Amino acid sequence: MGGGLYSKGLIVLFVAIVSQYTIQAQTTAQQWRDSLAVLNRQITASPDDIGLRLNKAAVNIELGQWEYAADEYTTVLAKDKQNPAAHFYRAYANTQLKRYDQALFDYEELLRVVPLHFEARLGHAYVQQKVGRRMEALDELNLMAEMFADSVIVYAARAGLEEEMKQPELALYDWERCEQLDSLNAEYPSARAELLLSLQRTDEAREVLDAAVARGIPRGLLYQLYARLRRPKQ
Repeated sequence: MGGGLYSKGLIVLFVAIVSQYTIQAQTTAQQWRDSLAVLNRQITASPDDIGLRLNKAAVNIELGQWEYAADEYTTVLAKDKQNPAAHFYRAYANTQLKRYDQALFDYEELLRVVPLHFEARLGHAYVQQKVGRRMEALDELNLMAEMFADSVIVYAARAGLEEEMKQPELALYDWERCEQLDSLNAEYPSARAELLLSLQRTDEAREVLDAAVARGIPRGLLYQLYARLRRPKQ
């Protein structure tokens, strides 16, 4: 679960982030397409309106039109070289397109201007990991743990990466920190217990699960891990 939770969690975070430039959420793909048609007409009438172009790019992202979105953000940056929303979301679009070097460029440009931009730092770490620069990604997450000491997302991301890097003791510490920060989220004791089971530390895994149930997590959410505790050793 660890590494998978790390990657899944970051992607979900990116999708959930809403900047001040995004338009009101729609409920269907057709409504997004209708909004796009309106924005295209408005941009034709006012081609230099940065707000309209940012809104259009946001709709392109909702429709999974990554190339169109990236192009729109490039147009915005040609007019406003330090626009934070354009840098951030172009990096996101390029990540979806697997153009990781371009994504890193935008994250780094944004962080140069806004060093405390949480989502940009998290995205930067994610892309570093995607291109195999695990130590750089870990350095980024270590810095974030200092900057955002109460962020469960940072510890979960770091724990997942530490698992990938075969550093189980560090990962166990970070999963435990996640439990301390978000005590009723079943994913975190599940991740710690699963890691302990992979290390054949069954008694410790049981303690983690029992403690989770004792503080209010439904036992049913941990059923599969409890079932693994009962399996005979191979």
